Amino acid sequence: MTPEPANLVQDSFRQVVRIKEKAAELFYGRLFETDPTTPPLFTGKDMREQGAKLMATLGMVVAGLKRPEEIVPAAQALARRHVAYGVTEAQYATVGAALLWTLRRGLGEGFTPEVEAAWKAAYMLLAGVMIEAANAA
Repeated sequence: MTPEPANLVQDSFRQVVRIKEKAAELFYGRLFETDPTTPPLFTGKDMREQGAKLMATLGMVVAGLKRPEEIVPAAQALARRHVAYGVTEAQYATVGAALLWTLRRGLGEGFTPEVEAAWKAAYMLLAGVMIEAANAA
């Protein structure tokens, strides 16, 4: 990822962190609404805790966008864990759509076309690494 889109993602994520609990709530609400295969993956989970994990993972990825050698191994390990949870390749698309929807709501006017394109690119890179690792697991 080139520096300019990475900067857009990192700058916009600072705004999301201010509303991290609400962002996580929006994300999971949208994910469950749009992909009925996902709620069973979270049966018995504390969704506040899950939301905190989501935001922490996003924070780690966003912080490492300019240092892929640091985040790729972590993303691969995360993907392998997700295989064990029952996550499918198709669910990566609905997760990406739910993330973009959440960012659009959370950032409002700050979710410019450039910011959206940067987030799409970042998510596609991450999802690609994770899908590859999941398929190899």
